[in-house]
Amino acid sequence: METKQYIPFEATHPGFVLKEELQARGIKQKEFALDIDMQPTMLNELIKEKRAVTAEIALSLEKALGIPADFWMRFQAGYELDCARIKERNIRKTQQIEIWGLIKQYVPVNIFNKLGLLTNSLADNISKIWEIYDVNSIDLLVERVSVHKNMAYYKKSEKLKNDQINIFAWSRLAQWQTKSEVVGVFDAKNKDAIIMELKALFYSNKNVVSTTKTILNKYGIKFLVIEKFNQSPIDGYSFWSNTNPAIVVTMRKKQLDNFAFTVLHEISHVFEHLQPNQADEFLDIEYPNSDIGEKEQEANQFARQCFIDDINWQRFFNENPKFNYRTTEKQMIQMASNLKIHPSIVFGRYCFETNQFAVKTGIVRTIN
Repeated sequence: METKQYIPFEATHPGFVLKEELQARGIKQKEFALDIDMQPTMLNELIKEKRAVTAEIALSLEKALGIPADFWMRFQAGYELDCARIKERNIRKTQQIEIWGLIKQYVPVNIFNKLGLLTNSLADNISKIWEIYDVNSIDLLVERVSVHKNMAYYKKSEKLKNDQINIFAWSRLAQWQTKSEVVGVFDAKNKDAIIMELKALFYSNKNVVSTTKTILNKYGIKFLVIEKFNQSPIDGYSFWSNTNPAIVVTMRKKQLDNFAFTVLHEISHVFEHLQPNQADEFLDIEYPNSDIGEKEQEANQFARQCFIDDINWQRFFNENPKFNYRTTEKQMIQMASNLKIHPSIVFGRYCFETNQFAVKTGIVRTIN
């Protein structure tokens, strides 16, 4: 087993040992210089660690003190090696400090620290960042973050501020964490079975998050919940992880309708977009100055249709253009019962499509 090399904080010069030896024996430097036929100034330089022990000096010390010349030569060699290692370590530490200073410009290290991913070791922390971002140098990190900052994700709202560095960091953490997830074999033929089981789960509204993971894992889809980062209004993220598709959600809005829609939105990406192109990825985020792309529209339509078909929805919508506390809520509950979906899902879609988010009702359900 390979042992970690010990590098002393400070190298010990053989002159220090000689000084201690002379003091222990009560020998004065001038007298000793005469004993070994050495100029007092040269001996003083040796003791003050300004002169190296040569083979000639080592032999003289052996004769005068009875300490083998090999000892002095090995000590001198060890001193020189330690000096070289300390110099190398200091150079490496200086480089690490410089690299870490650059990393902090492109990575939210405070967030990773709060998540318990970083330690007190600068070298270990740099390695952890390389691992999460799948890079091995500061140049690759800067390039990867810069490419992300130029990507245009679709928007839902322009009211929220977005921190591009935090957004990318969250996505990298999602990809990194899913690598260690072990699930069943993915088979695209199970699409209908997955949707059926999820719809039944959302209808019951019992242990929604944990059971969603159980269902998706069983069918070979990785699933994680990772809390969103500051100024990163992400709902969901779908991508390919090793041999399996993966879905990661933030539960930014801890409501059943939002969670259910987000999961099925990402399910659509898995079957319709990721399966034919595993190199693609879809980040469901509120992002300014961009339009909803075609694939996002398809995923939205898919999620809506899973719960309420267009015919039923249009009929309900025509009868309830504005929310009426006496009639609309009852019709929502009745419609949900007929379609075997939770009333909260009907209410969530109604608020979204009518932009009536200020409406309050008792049928909304939160999840933990």
